[in-house]
Amino acid sequence: MTTSFIPESAPFNEEQRAWLNGFFAGMMGLQATALDPSAAMQLAGASGAMPAGGSDEVEEDEDFPWHDSALPIVDRLAMAEGKPLKQQMMAAMAQLDCGTCGYVCQSYAEAIASGEESSLTLCTPGGKETSKALKRLIRESEDTPSEPKPSNGTSNGHSNGSANAFSRKNPYAAKLVESRPLNGDGSSKDTRHVVIDLGDSGLQYGVGDALGVYPKNCSDLTAEIIQAVAADAKLTIDTPRGTKALQEALCQDFCLKEPSDELLELAISRVNDQSVLETLKAWLDEGTEEGVDVLDVLKLAGDIGVSATELVDTLAPLAPRLYSIASSQRQVGKEVHLTVGKVTYDLGGRLRKGVASTMLSGRLAAGDSLDVFVQPNHGGFTIPDTSETPMIMVGPGTGIAPFIAFLQEREATAAKGKNWLFFGDQHEATDFLYRSELTAYLKSGLLSRLDTAFSRDGESKVYVQDRMREHAQELWEWLEAGAHFYVCGDASRMAMDVDQTLKAIVGEQSGRSPDAAAEYVTNLAKQKRYVRDVY
Repeated sequence: MTTSFIPESAPFNEEQRAWLNGFFAGMMGLQATALDPSAAMQLAGASGAMPAGGSDEVEEDEDFPWHDSALPIVDRLAMAEGKPLKQQMMAAMAQLDCGTCGYVCQSYAEAIASGEESSLTLCTPGGKETSKALKRLIRESEDTPSEPKPSNGTSNGHSNGSANAFSRKNPYAAKLVESRPLNGDGSSKDTRHVVIDLGDSGLQYGVGDALGVYPKNCSDLTAEIIQAVAADAKLTIDTPRGTKALQEALCQDFCLKEPSDELLELAISRVNDQSVLETLKAWLDEGTEEGVDVLDVLKLAGDIGVSATELVDTLAPLAPRLYSIASSQRQVGKEVHLTVGKVTYDLGGRLRKGVASTMLSGRLAAGDSLDVFVQPNHGGFTIPDTSETPMIMVGPGTGIAPFIAFLQEREATAAKGKNWLFFGDQHEATDFLYRSELTAYLKSGLLSRLDTAFSRDGESKVYVQDRMREHAQELWEWLEAGAHFYVCGDASRMAMDVDQTLKAIVGEQSGRSPDAAAEYVTNLAKQKRYVRDVY
């Protein structure tokens, strides 16, 4: 287990304690026994002062050149080439410190490198690219842990805290109020405005925070898996969350998306067909293709006599999903709102369903219960401290979610700062999410500008970065006036395109060279004036 650097008596809730533990471990480069509680209290003391001689070490450990989420993974890995294993692993991660995995990027890398964590699939934003890179690094490194401890999918050594402190390990059973479609008739998308009642939980959140949701697997998928292993759905099995019937356990407790190495190894040990064996070995060595799940492995392996107990022993726990909160608690009180895009696609002749998005977009009815917790934002993704500071927000598709919260908060606090939103989607007629709310904000003056880009409405595709270029001079003037620049949405394409466009605008409008423009944008990020929430 990872050492808890923060004593139990310290006045922090579990999420704060978890973040502080990860922060101190990463900051100091410490292993499990390197810091005692009294030293931790010095670090966490009211003065915030570092112990004498500590500042140089912090700078050395924290200022990694690859700790830039705007860089492609291949560039980050190239920067870390030749570095210690834990630093190469850190470079493979998404560099968002989002907390989805239960760590921050650095402490997750250190846990894997030390053998304290064996799961390589916890980095949700990094997805397949990250898990494949981690697997390759372990395979190639002489420092591979010989006996890594089994992963519980979310363990990071932090205590549960008090029974009444709702958190990742002690979620609150909230109630679904509504899941309202935001797209119009004829849209190819199904995006929902989801309202959840927090009741008397006492859960508090700020704008920029995320809501963790524990999903449940689709009963159709679990039924097919049970059939594939010729088991009885009512068979009683033991799970980390209690003794349950097999059907219930597969729905509630286990990840059926990413096949584990243990499942692949089990199938490999029993398969005789050479072509199937080669496929399974390739999946084990290199990672599976996007979308391949537990059922695919079972179907490919065929009748190899895997029992229900053997199967569940290879499955990872079902991890929570994080959603950007689309509401200000000043306006909605005991509710929390989300913007959820339903994920479904066909692969290999079978309909694949996003486990959390389909649950929130139809499988749950109003009044049904779902387990949730608040994941605080630690990356500065929130409204400026000063109410007069202008904001520029870029949020296409479901990336608009946190900016609805930003605008609600600024309305509730009567903030004087100007607000500019870039929003994009496919078709204006069917995909203009929150159109009535945004139009009302324009009329009231809360929104100073709203620029939209609907990519499928014209002969050529137009995106939010194209609208940025069209208004480059004014955007530059806002930045020079102290505006904060926010981006939320897809990390692999949109966010990278917006980042490149921002640097180009800075260069063109200020006469800076490309390197100087990039440095200007880097300085914005260091000042927390350029902040991203990407996935």
